Amino acid sequence: MVPALLATLLFATSSVAARRSIQHLGSANASMVRILLASTVLGIYAHLWGAGLGGVALPWFVLSGFIGFGICDTALFLALPMLGAQLASLMVQCLAAPIAALMEWIWLGTKIDSPKLMAGGLILAGVAIALIPRRGASPHPPLTPRAILLGVIAAAGQGIGAVLSRHGQLIARDSGHPVDGLSVAYQRILAGVAFTFVWWAWQRSRQQPPVANADTTTSAAPAGLPWRRAWPWVVVNGLSGPCLGVACYQWAFQTHPTGVVMSITALTPLVVIPISWAVEGVRPTVRGVLGGLIAVSGVIWMALHR
Repeated sequence: MVPALLATLLFATSSVAARRSIQHLGSANASMVRILLASTVLGIYAHLWGAGLGGVALPWFVLSGFIGFGICDTALFLALPMLGAQLASLMVQCLAAPIAALMEWIWLGTKIDSPKLMAGGLILAGVAIALIPRRGASPHPPLTPRAILLGVIAAAGQGIGAVLSRHGQLIARDSGHPVDGLSVAYQRILAGVAFTFVWWAWQRSRQQPPVANADTTTSAAPAGLPWRRAWPWVVVNGLSGPCLGVACYQWAFQTHPTGVVMSITALTPLVVIPISWAVEGVRPTVRGVLGGLIAVSGVIWMALHR
């Protein structure tokens, strides 16, 4: 439970920093710099003190990273300007957990007992209550089929990537050579770097000079690339999310099924609320607090039925 909760806190911090990074640099640049920073830090650790690129589960971790870091993160960064942070978080967190639990049950035969299923459902219900935008609230971009598809792809990528990663953890454990969380995060992020670089290069190649009255909801960077204001958010985003957050995430998979871990990390959007309040002055709503209490009760229930 502790590593999953730590991952939740780190992912929430990364989410707030990611939004600020995108505001300064655009989706493509923010994603690229974030993953390069994280892979550099993780690589230094893994090759000096960790497993490096060794271990029998390396192919599974690379495949997991291609789907979880590459496809999921790219779809999420593209969906954020169209869905908004609340809806994007809602779709990814509430769909990824059941997708992962179903896949792990069908493929690996991992069953989750009824109390954990009910606790996980309570967590997801609390997240949904807190984050579904109210009618008449601040204007949201219109929901388009492309936006919904990107959200579903991001959720499926996160869920499938998590199951593949847990499968790799089980293979490494059964071989007698388990891999620590930071080394797993490094092995996973390598494929994500390649995927993200291709996407970044493609975005750069299709950028055109701004046109008057053009739609500003794009992944292009604002004029001037204000790195001086962006770099603190880039550092926080890169270290708290794909570096330390994923390491705690992998640590949690060593002892708990994917569906349980992802139900806990589904609390990430709720943890974002107080962080956003402190950093950006966005006050939580009554419904947000109520949903948070419901979700936290689900976490407590799950902890009592370990």
